[in-house]
Amino acid sequence: MSQSKSNTQKDAYGLILDAIDVGVFKPGDRLVESDLADRFGVSRTPIREALQRLETQSLLERDGRSLIVASLDHNQMAELYMVRRELEGLAASLAARHATNEEVQVLRDMVASDDALVDQPVELAKANRRFHQQIHLASHNRYLVQQLDLVHRSMALMATTSLAAEGRGRIAQEEHKAIVAAIAQRDEEAAGVALKDHISVAFTTRLKQDAGARGG
Repeated sequence: MSQSKSNTQKDAYGLILDAIDVGVFKPGDRLVESDLADRFGVSRTPIREALQRLETQSLLERDGRSLIVASLDHNQMAELYMVRRELEGLAASLAARHATNEEVQVLRDMVASDDALVDQPVELAKANRRFHQQIHLASHNRYLVQQLDLVHRSMALMATTSLAAEGRGRIAQEEHKAIVAAIAQRDEEAAGVALKDHISVAFTTRLKQDAGARGG
């Protein structure tokens, strides 16, 4: 009974989290227990517990008595990118040290296939997420993977992707190739620097997007 309850709670949490992650629920959207229970076919108790957990993780926030999907202000976005830059750089360095030859080949294959998506920002954003997750796994550090997973979940609170900026997809692909090359060469320092620089360019691109949106 206890194990079944645990699985239900995990399912409710995962279902809501995935819906936020893929943009079904966007920043500012109100989440209602009864609606979520009907949508996912889960009772209201695990939904309520899942919502409380997501609020604790700052993925949801209060709007009066209601819970809405959180949005990030300028300072929060800057803080998130700062943490992401450092953790991603560490992951790349560790991947250069620990990745198996097979894992390196998977990264090469991913980058090669993603070239076909440079003019499809939504699909490229999904592929980009898979690419970064593969580097996280190749670091062979479970605690780092856990922290990066939370960081990437928080990235879903941004309504747009930096890959939607004109020309960014092609540039990002070249940056990915440089990261993989450094990992393949087992150059820990170069891999870390390449990934940190990649995140810095993405952040700069997003800042320009936001400035343009305000100007419009």
